Amino acid sequence: MERAVMAIGTERVAGVDEVGRGPLAGPVTAAAVILDPDNIPDGLNDSKQLSKKRREHLADLLMACAEVSVGHASVAEIEQMNILRASHIAMQRALAGLRSAPDHVLIDGSMIPRGLNLPATPVVKGDTRCLSISAASIVAKIARDRIMVDLAQQHPGYGWETNMGYGSKSHMEALQNLGPTPHHRRTFRPVHNMLYQEKIVSS
Repeated sequence: MERAVMAIGTERVAGVDEVGRGPLAGPVTAAAVILDPDNIPDGLNDSKQLSKKRREHLADLLMACAEVSVGHASVAEIEQMNILRASHIAMQRALAGLRSAPDHVLIDGSMIPRGLNLPATPVVKGDTRCLSISAASIVAKIARDRIMVDLAQQHPGYGWETNMGYGSKSHMEALQNLGPTPHHRRTFRPVHNMLYQEKIVSS
């Protein structure tokens, strides 16, 4: 896919993907990756299809041989905008962090972020069809997981070091017993419903 774009005279092609739309807590994180066509790590794939050990190994290789940038959108931004818009903001921040603007962007999904002033192509299921998007999915996953492990140490009991903020059974039980933290997305239904119930009970 990158070679097809480069065949029409484009040199710097960036793949972009995000991770963290679904969790109840933590930021949404995106990565932008420009691969070196002569030095592409073997085994790039959708990060969800790889083991943790394999993801970490590939992420280290990518940091050494590719141009990589990571961007985030905070919980406050997710609540202020919505998760889709926030994920697009994270993508744009990742692109802005590259050494210089890419000539073309391949974006996982069916939408191009609003206001992106770069030639871009959306690629449905891009993390399994496009190497640079696969690379971006791996980098974004590793970056966000590390954030959630750090947050888990600050807020023990929710299991973020293993569930990464997703609504697992243990996370839901902890949310019920311990209540939400500042890192919980209050506009997401399970958290919102719990707060609404607490409000009714307290009133």
